[in-house]
Amino acid sequence: MLGFFRSFLKSRLGVILALVFLALIALAFAGADITGSRFGGVAGGDRAASVGGDRIGIGDLGKTVTRAFEAERQQTPTLTMKDFLEQGALDDALSGMVDRTAMLEWGKKYGIVASSRLIDSEIAKIPAFQGPDGKFSQTTYKQLIAQRGLTEAGVRNDIGQGLVARQILVPAGFGATMPRDAAMRYAAQIKERRDGVIATIPSLAFAPKQPATDQQLDAFYKANLGRYRQPERRTVRYAFLDEAALKNVPAPTDGEVAERYKLNAATYAASETRTVTQVIVPTEAAARALAAEVGGGKAIEAAAKEKGLGATKLPDLTRDALSSQASDAVAAAVFAVAQGQVAAPARSPIGWHVIRVDAIARKPGKTLDQAKAEIVAAMTLEKRRAALTDMSAKIEQQFENGTSLADVAKSMGLTVQTTAPLLATGQVFGKPAEKAPADIAPLLSAAFSMEREGEPQISEVPGSTKFALFDVGEITEAAPAPLAQIKDVVARDYAADQGSAQAKIASDKIMAALAKGTSLADALKALGVALPAPQAVNMERQQLAAAGGRVPAPLALMFSMAKKTSKRLEAPGKQGWFIVTLNDIIPGQVAANDPMLPTIQRELGAAAGRELADELRTAIRNEIGVKRNETAIAALRKQLTGGQ
Repeated sequence: MLGFFRSFLKSRLGVILALVFLALIALAFAGADITGSRFGGVAGGDRAASVGGDRIGIGDLGKTVTRAFEAERQQTPTLTMKDFLEQGALDDALSGMVDRTAMLEWGKKYGIVASSRLIDSEIAKIPAFQGPDGKFSQTTYKQLIAQRGLTEAGVRNDIGQGLVARQILVPAGFGATMPRDAAMRYAAQIKERRDGVIATIPSLAFAPKQPATDQQLDAFYKANLGRYRQPERRTVRYAFLDEAALKNVPAPTDGEVAERYKLNAATYAASETRTVTQVIVPTEAAARALAAEVGGGKAIEAAAKEKGLGATKLPDLTRDALSSQASDAVAAAVFAVAQGQVAAPARSPIGWHVIRVDAIARKPGKTLDQAKAEIVAAMTLEKRRAALTDMSAKIEQQFENGTSLADVAKSMGLTVQTTAPLLATGQVFGKPAEKAPADIAPLLSAAFSMEREGEPQISEVPGSTKFALFDVGEITEAAPAPLAQIKDVVARDYAADQGSAQAKIASDKIMAALAKGTSLADALKALGVALPAPQAVNMERQQLAAAGGRVPAPLALMFSMAKKTSKRLEAPGKQGWFIVTLNDIIPGQVAANDPMLPTIQRELGAAAGRELADELRTAIRNEIGVKRNETAIAALRKQLTGGQ
């Protein structure tokens, strides 16, 4: 559940990346709309922790947690702040912030800093700050951080902290290796095979023979309401606004078409591109010798390979592009020869270029009359999209002024539809196989964020040119299902609960019999109860690893047991018990040339590097000194969950 937060802020090597880009977390989650004042009144002061001579504000910690929560809700819409914090999000956030601050303090102490120019270069790499031309835009940068309620100083400080952390931690783990012998031992463990048996002792096998009375079921139901809690569901009312609603959109005029043609003169001018194969050498003499070989009939790739060089193919280059990549002299030489020929060697700042022209593509230009049809089509589409966007803005204004979805839809001639009750995951309540319409799915996060019915919004439908007008029609709060609806389920759970104690006694008897040398089959038979047949297990550890985090608990237990032993494991929800018997352990055999060894050695080396970096991180915290303000942290936790 905490995929975003734990892997990004707490994982050991992940700290390195997380620290560099923590400032961008704020930029990524516009919907959070958090300000420091929200957390300013937390009891216990405004300090979450002291780190050396610096401090971490309780407001900053609150904003970090809230933004991470909003990000995780994009992936898990049913997540609550209470659940988020119960899984350690608050401590994870504070730990990450403490680490960054401690490393910045330690870096200052030993002369490890991030210069302004280095911070500038990191900011320039961030796609969100780039303009339409793909280059860094100061205007876009300032607008975006202002929209997110951030300051330039704060963003630069966060990125600077991350850069210092990277300088400190990356070298600590760089080049860590694991001996081949250790890798072989680990590989042998992976290939280890275990042979055993798993028996299931279900509680239902020991349930009372007589069905439960209504009074018993009612009492059991009331005592276990949380087990039967149904999630919140909502109906969503929606209508779509598309180009069909547009009327009287003016066509492009001849003047507008001519102006567009003029602005895109380069697009409609005649052009020529060349696909070439290039080799770069250090000296003019080497270049001329190589060009002579290729000109004499030898393939440029073969000639380059003989000299320990590599040939690179560059497709569809214009003269300007080649001039920009290499030099004017190189471009002039290449565009002066015919297809299949070798250009005269020419120099650029990185060396001498020997280039063969593989293909030439010439595109004739277009006059205004020839280009008019495509320009009119493009401009017509742009005008209709602009008109649709303007219309959506007016609708949004109407919503803000209190006009209902039904009234706006009626005035626009739009049809309002209503979904079946939906869960936040998009499933139809009570029908797991059914989902919300595909066009509605992207709106569910916003719909489930609405505090009440009748708060319409308008949003562009991703992957289309239409807009969705929507609100929540009916909200059914999360609550236990009525007993009458789930009586059969409650009856089964009651029977399992009643049989659980007897199943525990039966498992005690089996374990006692096994301890005396009785076979598992005989111990089960002695119970005199019909039970599922025991399952034989014979598998390698790597098969277990392939299951990832979905390994059944009894199998995981079997691979942690000693040979010729038996253990007992309770099933979830008082559903019964498992008896796990391990008969044999067959050691894995690994050849010296096993292809998995290099991979294992590399992975173990990376793990060792992470451990070294983590040890350094811990040592830095200890040297700088960290003191948590537990009173303020507890108060923040309470405030984030609304006192729950």
